Amino acid sequence: MADITPAIVKALREKTNAGMMDCKRALTEAGGDIEKAESLLRQKGIASAGKKASRHAKEGAVVAFIQPTGKVGVLVEINCETDFVAKNEIFTSFTKEISEEIAAAKAKTVEDVLEAPTSSGVLFKEAIASKIAALGENMVIRRFARFQIGQGNGGLVASYIHLQGKVGVLVEISCGLEVTAQHEGFRDFVKDITLQIAAAHPTCVSRDQVDSSLIASEREIYKAQVAGKPENIVEKIVDGKMDKFYSTTCLLEQACIKNPDICVKDLVATKEKELSDKIVITRFVRYGLGEESGEAPVEEQA
Repeated sequence: MADITPAIVKALREKTNAGMMDCKRALTEAGGDIEKAESLLRQKGIASAGKKASRHAKEGAVVAFIQPTGKVGVLVEINCETDFVAKNEIFTSFTKEISEEIAAAKAKTVEDVLEAPTSSGVLFKEAIASKIAALGENMVIRRFARFQIGQGNGGLVASYIHLQGKVGVLVEISCGLEVTAQHEGFRDFVKDITLQIAAAHPTCVSRDQVDSSLIASEREIYKAQVAGKPENIVEKIVDGKMDKFYSTTCLLEQACIKNPDICVKDLVATKEKELSDKIVITRFVRYGLGEESGEAPVEEQA
């Protein structure tokens, strides 16, 4: 019979985050082989995880990862059951690994991520099952977005995480010259835009991106509100109300949170003049933890 020492039990526990007695039993069953014991624990972890996988996960964190080049970035929402676990080092370390994997592997869907190998070689779906067993809570990769600036194009992908992971923003801003992307003034501008999106919650960059059916619906509502007035007056009132609607939903038309006297498109114009370059806010996503919305599409620019 193999000698199961406290040191080998501790080593297995550090590798798997399983309980001491579970580690000792697995090592005994595996004849002291730590790799085989880890496999046995993973199998048991997957089995116990299955019992927890139906439990509702509504806490967790929105996390981001930007590659050092600033050309690739991801925003990911990962859920667990309680805020206590969301602050656990096991959970936070694992969410970091997931975000880095998505940035590197160009996964198109959550399913792609689950089938990808971790740095230790196991599949993410197996690693998640193991974490579920260790933490005692369900864990779900809910959604993610990945932005990449095409080779030879100027600009940056940037992120901002607010309220310790309750809100996250990912934005892509392009410019004409790569030297502009490295300018401190441009980087400060990009940071300000991420703060703007987090605080003001726009739904699109500009009014031409607003769904036509939503525009038609809003106009009908506003017309009903002023029914009975002359047609030419109605149209003017409706146009005014639509301008106000755009000023809340469209990023470029929002008042700047740092200077409400100007709107974001004015800030862009000022920065273009300052840096002598064309600047375009290409796209963004904003995730609120647990918000009721559909899965966000994965966006990528080759």
